[in-house]
Amino acid sequence: MQDKAAFTPPNMWLAVLALSLATFMQVLDSTIANVALPTIAGNLGVSADQGTWVITSFAVCNAIALPLTGWFTRRFGQLKLFIGSVVMFTLTSFLCGFAHSMTELIIFRALQGFFAGPMFPMCQTLLLVIFPSSKRSMALALLSMVTVVAPIVGPITGGWITDNYSWPWIFYINVPIGIFASIVVWTQLRAREETTTHAPIDYIGIALLVMGVGLLQVVLDKGNDLDWFASSHIIIMSTISVISLVSFVIWELGERHPIVNLRLFKDRNFAIGTISLTLGYAAFFAINIILPQWLQTQMGYTAIWAGLAAAPMGVLPLMMTPIIGRYASKFDLRILASLSFLTMGASCLIRAQFNTDVDFRTIAEVQLFMGIGVAFFFMPITTIVLSNLNGAQVAEGSGLATFFRVLGGSFASSLTTWIWSRREVFHHANLTESVSIYNPSAVDYLDKMGGATQQHLAFIDKTIEQQAYMMSTIDYFWILGWGFMALILVIWFARPPFVRSGAPSAPSAGH
Repeated sequence: MQDKAAFTPPNMWLAVLALSLATFMQVLDSTIANVALPTIAGNLGVSADQGTWVITSFAVCNAIALPLTGWFTRRFGQLKLFIGSVVMFTLTSFLCGFAHSMTELIIFRALQGFFAGPMFPMCQTLLLVIFPSSKRSMALALLSMVTVVAPIVGPITGGWITDNYSWPWIFYINVPIGIFASIVVWTQLRAREETTTHAPIDYIGIALLVMGVGLLQVVLDKGNDLDWFASSHIIIMSTISVISLVSFVIWELGERHPIVNLRLFKDRNFAIGTISLTLGYAAFFAINIILPQWLQTQMGYTAIWAGLAAAPMGVLPLMMTPIIGRYASKFDLRILASLSFLTMGASCLIRAQFNTDVDFRTIAEVQLFMGIGVAFFFMPITTIVLSNLNGAQVAEGSGLATFFRVLGGSFASSLTTWIWSRREVFHHANLTESVSIYNPSAVDYLDKMGGATQQHLAFIDKTIEQQAYMMSTIDYFWILGWGFMALILVIWFARPPFVRSGAPSAPSAGH
């Protein structure tokens, strides 16, 4: 597809600003409510466990909507789908803030999550449409910056708003942004022609998708709370999810008008790129979970200071984005992706050398270093993912890849907490064995403290717990570090060239 298929809005940068703001708002909202959960649960008079459904309901419906993006695009067109999603996301955000009970809030968060689904893939597709081919790397680099910065800003912003105002404002702030973004994007892009199709609705595919993905997301979100397969609820939901997802894949591959185009995985670059994106993002997401959690629970950091320690990760991506966007096309994108995995892997291996005396500056410096890898992560891999796709396939591929990326984050969230706590139990048991009357060093230490009193033993147990969590954290960073290194091998299975007709153009919904 030639550059003539591209559409130039009256004001390019105003359109880019509005598209980016809408996506920033949507990505931000996936994390901003997390730190406010205790306050929300307390204000609405429910337990902390019930309050977590504020997160789960959003994640479940978001995961269901993402694979449907391609079908929605074919049916309604890219622009109408994006505008409709932003408008409904803004409305449900207002309703979330206005909710007077936990039931209302969970319902509105579920709707908010569903309408959030198509926003990121559509923003990506529209940016590729309005940028000329020579600058489309810049478009993807800008979007990658939004993807990196928003999850970092989310918890800090959410904590500050909750502490200084009230929790409804974490939802109300979306309203002016959503109104601005929808009006600007519509006025800038409404002159662009689109073709839509009215293929039969794959009801069986939708039902299997909703059951399979919905229950899988609930299992991932609630697994730790319910002790995984020790719970009959988890076993039942997992079984139904697996059966539904296997049936879904079989059905979709044989369906003439599938609701999700799984045949895209026949393309080598899409498959390798999606695998790399999913696993790389899962490992990246795991870092963003375990580091603040360790700092807050074991190192005495407040939520704000833990956020500030993690924040330097976003500094270099902000500074490097224009450079990467401008010059990335001159390099083999597999080299840039490998540099990303190498840097993020190295940062994890450096963290694996931490101890309980590590200071704020060291933590922040490692985060700053990892920012180099983050800057080179999203744009090259996204370009590889979309490199062989054309027309409506771009929206389908973007939605499907984003779905797997989000699912990778959900797996990372559940497995990180599970592995971290299990390894702590293991190390705690091993360290405790050393505290006995048969260990002269332990006896001598207790004697210096004044004897084996209840208070002194409690202090030692607390010290052992802190060291056990430190050792568990080190274990997990070793796993993540070598995991990133392994992805360097995976990405080289992709086949150049990576700047082809597919990724640049994406002209209309009906092709």
